Amino acid sequence: MTSKDPGAHLRGRQSECEALDRHLATVRAGHSAVLVLRGEAGIGKTALLEHVSGHADGCAVVRAAGVESEMELAFGGLHQLCVPFLDRLDRLPDPQRAAIETAFGMSEGTPPDRFLVGLAVLSLLADVGRRKPLICLVDDAQWLDDVSAQILGFVARRLMADQVGLVFAVREPDGGHLLQGLPELMVEGLGEPDARALLDSVIHGGFDERVRGRILAEARGNPLALLELPRASSAAELAGGFASPGPKPVASRLQRSFTQRVDALPSATRRLLVLAAAEPVGDVALLRRAAERLGVPMDALSPAVAAGLLELDIRVRFRHPLVRSAVYHAAQLAERREAHRALAEATDAHSDPDRRAWHLARAADGPDESVAGELERSAGRARSRGGTAAAAAFLEHAAILTPRPGHRAARALAAAQAKLRAGAPEPARELLALAEEGERDELHHARIDLLRAQLAFTTGRGNDAAPLLLAAARRLAPLDAGLARETLLDAIAAAMFAGRLAGTVDARTVATAAREIAPVAQPSCNADWLLGALTLRFTEGYGAAAAGSRDALDALRWGTGPEEVLRWSWLAYALAADLWDDRRWSEFTTRHVDTARAVGALSDLPLALASRAIVHLFAGELDAASLLVAEMADVQEATGGNLMSYGAVQLAAWKGDEGEADALIQANIDDALARGEGSGMTVALGARAVLCNGLGKYDEAFAAASQAATNAPDLAVGNWALVEWVEAGARSGERGAALDAAEQLTEVTDAAGTDWALGVQARSRALLGDGPAAEALHREGIERLGRTRMRAELARAHLLFGEWLRRENRRTDAREQLRTAYEMFSGFGAAGFAERARRELQGTGESVLRRAVTAPVTLTAQEAQIAHLARDGMTNPEIGAHLFISPHTVEWHLRKVFVKLGITSRRQLRTTLTDRPPTAAPA
Repeated sequence: MTSKDPGAHLRGRQSECEALDRHLATVRAGHSAVLVLRGEAGIGKTALLEHVSGHADGCAVVRAAGVESEMELAFGGLHQLCVPFLDRLDRLPDPQRAAIETAFGMSEGTPPDRFLVGLAVLSLLADVGRRKPLICLVDDAQWLDDVSAQILGFVARRLMADQVGLVFAVREPDGGHLLQGLPELMVEGLGEPDARALLDSVIHGGFDERVRGRILAEARGNPLALLELPRASSAAELAGGFASPGPKPVASRLQRSFTQRVDALPSATRRLLVLAAAEPVGDVALLRRAAERLGVPMDALSPAVAAGLLELDIRVRFRHPLVRSAVYHAAQLAERREAHRALAEATDAHSDPDRRAWHLARAADGPDESVAGELERSAGRARSRGGTAAAAAFLEHAAILTPRPGHRAARALAAAQAKLRAGAPEPARELLALAEEGERDELHHARIDLLRAQLAFTTGRGNDAAPLLLAAARRLAPLDAGLARETLLDAIAAAMFAGRLAGTVDARTVATAAREIAPVAQPSCNADWLLGALTLRFTEGYGAAAAGSRDALDALRWGTGPEEVLRWSWLAYALAADLWDDRRWSEFTTRHVDTARAVGALSDLPLALASRAIVHLFAGELDAASLLVAEMADVQEATGGNLMSYGAVQLAAWKGDEGEADALIQANIDDALARGEGSGMTVALGARAVLCNGLGKYDEAFAAASQAATNAPDLAVGNWALVEWVEAGARSGERGAALDAAEQLTEVTDAAGTDWALGVQARSRALLGDGPAAEALHREGIERLGRTRMRAELARAHLLFGEWLRRENRRTDAREQLRTAYEMFSGFGAAGFAERARRELQGTGESVLRRAVTAPVTLTAQEAQIAHLARDGMTNPEIGAHLFISPHTVEWHLRKVFVKLGITSRRQLRTTLTDRPPTAAPA
């Protein structure tokens, strides 16, 4: 077996090495590959990474490693990986370059969204990989700082046609949750023959068979245990078998074995080992300066090097993370503090103030305001780089080291707020207890209440958030009116999400309280305008609030920064949809999507995409909606989001695929009930009504629509359910209920006064009329809806008019309307409504062949997105930034698009996609 044979130097690891060699072959062939090695400490993950490095001929190899004590220093692991390529940053688009430079502290700027940093890293690695296949090895990924782990997980999920391979090594069961869902290889213990052979290779002299059996049983095939456990036993024990197995896990026994070996070293050596263990970067120069402060010469490390515990070269490298852990945790507390104090003194306060502050905190033996102040300043710097998790960690330690109780409580509250922003709700809750200590003012305690409420809203948009937010607003009102109004707006939003499941504190309850505790006399900001409009909407009713809502939408000003757009867009376009204002609804959803994409706000993007997709559905643009739904799923997978699939469920309903739609509808209902998110139930029930009306199952549509429209405080969605209720009631013989629904709909649409509202009203009233009056209403509905963007609504108007004409025995006139409806629905891809129109056409005596309502599926969802963006003139880097993929991946997809569509240039996309719009395959 040559040195290049799989597993040549790794006993019993041939299958694992073969898998890693296939991984390398994939990257060399021009495609990305990602693999997560999982296994217990000492199982051989690092050795497998060495195998990859040693066999990566023709590839560039870059390495990073997580370090336990560095877990809360933002971007540390990411910086390790990217530092060899920072001279290539000028090749990135400006927003990406600025984001990564700010994150790494290379420049000052607005805190970047972590996913924009992720896109920058993706672009950087993909650019390196274009010249030469790139292999990225990340050891001890369970100890990466959260933001690095999240960004690398994002990058791993977005690599596609790039010559980049990522291999992570994660210790089980310690973590790596941010890498869940990526391809994995579990590294198990060696089989007995290999384990026995490895053990024999390190045992010389007398060896009792019973001892051999005990060690094999204890090690359970763990290679490091097989190598180290014999060293922890005396010769007599190995020969006589008098030692008994310990009850601790392998990692604990290994750590104990390393501790025993360290204890046998000279005192000066142990002091330097503790110093090296406390300095996770492995900076030899820094270690040397710190050693001088301890008065210990560097050559005192020689016995540890000779014992194989660490290597001393360009960097200090421990043989195994367990050695570092054993050294550090076996040291006395005073010894660890001594080491950190020396490292802090040896660290340059100007070039690396944050690491210095971190060491000072570890060196402190009690409250120390000067160190707490340093940590607070480090938190500010971390926050400015987008390192929210690091800022939270600095603030948490600052709070612990703060001597004065009141000041400590304030820092603890700031730390809790940062923990929540960093996506760590449980640590945030724990810090609230510290924040409540000490004599603080009422505003401080009101902010604690607010944070508790925000925790409830963030961790689940159910029915428990609104009461807490309302209580917090009451407490804030006399102290900070502006913050109280923002909190009330959040409370209304929470109540809207809770919807029919809101319990005693619904949107009306919050709105009534808002008028009492924080009235808006003269609106001065977007929050004031929105709160005033929603307060009226939920207290005075639709008609009384319509004019004020229009004024609010007119007054909204988004400024130059993205914060206002991301903060308030959802409520703004919910209000626009409630007003049947198709222009503003489209405008606000477009702005939300564009802004979230521009700043890389992937946490906000799924909601923006789902809302924009629904606009496309009403416009009859099902292909466009399908692309956004696919993108939303893609983004949520990359970011770990869990937003309910509002867009997907309504898309399935409009497509008329009964099996897919029913499954999604039921899943949404179950999910909504589990979350306490009543708005999800209303959306799902409304979707079932659309589906069943399209399929002509009017009894089922009536049942779903009546449930959706009853007790539905959801803006717009409840009104849309009224439309379905009228149609289903008229068709199923429930005329009385349909008349009641039509009366409610008329009240709302008269107050809205838009062509969309009045067109739908006329169409719905025509269903319940007869003779010339009904015909006039049908024609009015078509005329008004024809002036809107809502082409799906227009197609339904043609369908209903054609059905009415047919029943009036006016077959020639009916054919004209039904043919128009059929062509429109077929073009949209609305199969259920198209089939309903086709059946009606056949009823007029016209022979209509059933045909596919869309062109054959030719492109994947990603290909369709890229093709449309390229058609609209975007360059490959622009498309990559838009879809959070690399430009090279865009190029790869476009080549496949050209082959599938039978074209040779981007110029041909405009005519090809216009003449024969391809439909995206299901994601």
